[in-house]
Amino acid sequence: MRGQVLEMDEIALRARGIQKNFISGDSELQVLRAVDLQLSRGEMLAITGASGVGKSTLLHILGTLDRPSAGQLEIEAVDVLQLRDDELADFRSRNIGFVFQFHNLLPEFTALENVMLPAMIAVEKGLNVRERAENLLFQVGLEGRLHHRPGELSGGECQRVAVARALIRNPLIVLADEPSGNLDTDSSQTLHAMIRELARAERKTFVVMTHDNNLANALDRTGYIENGTLHLN
Repeated sequence: MRGQVLEMDEIALRARGIQKNFISGDSELQVLRAVDLQLSRGEMLAITGASGVGKSTLLHILGTLDRPSAGQLEIEAVDVLQLRDDELADFRSRNIGFVFQFHNLLPEFTALENVMLPAMIAVEKGLNVRERAENLLFQVGLEGRLHHRPGELSGGECQRVAVARALIRNPLIVLADEPSGNLDTDSSQTLHAMIRELARAERKTFVVMTHDNNLANALDRTGYIENGTLHLN
């Protein structure tokens, strides 16, 4: 992707001058300083950095879960910061998938039901939800575990279910915050390979915040946050 001039319809996400300040009493802490980022469709970016440098803050802004103090954010050419909160929530649910360090699966539901749930809540039109969910679970290697509940799955398997769930509504972008943070080495490697394969097969743009250099080096591009600034390699 480096060095290419992208057509407008190839750009999945563009952030310009993103800043985030937090007020604590009489003081103001600037966590992010003028972050610029452009990602094409199907691109995979890993962002590293020490704890507390602003990785999760940036992820929340890119995922429209929080608004920046200053800057612009376009997703598929939509100026999302100009949307009302209700419009933004609808845009987010249709276009952005999330994977967090803790899988947050509902314990009373099976793997298949957990994956299906976001699309069922949204009453997704024109989508065979069960077929899509089964196909995603096949892609993450859980075809034999569809009807197992989270308590019957390993940590790595639960995280793979969470990745499948993030893709159920066919989002444009998937944002992952330390997806392998609680996994052992073997489970982490399996998850890393699966993320790469899914990103290519589904042509999704992935942004992964991670401490795991093995995962970071396996993706298309890497960057790191230091002193509130995003440096892209």
